[in-house]
Amino acid sequence: MLGNIIGGFIVILVGATLAPTVANEVAGAKANTNITGASSTIIGLTTLFYCLAIASAGIGIATVGLRNSGLM
Repeated sequence: MLGNIIGGFIVILVGATLAPTVANEVAGAKANTNITGASSTIIGLTTLFYCLAIASAGIGIATVGLRNSGLM
């Protein structure tokens, strides 16, 4: 139980720490190439999708820990 909750927080912490790096790389990819239209939009949303995936993974791991302990 406690291991899953701590694991969820670690996933969120590491993911949040790497989010600026992902955003910088996405900005660099958009600046250094001739990407237009829908491709530019999808590449621009990559950071949002990354942050949503990190949040949902951390919440999912913590939820499993709470469910195993009987709190949920």
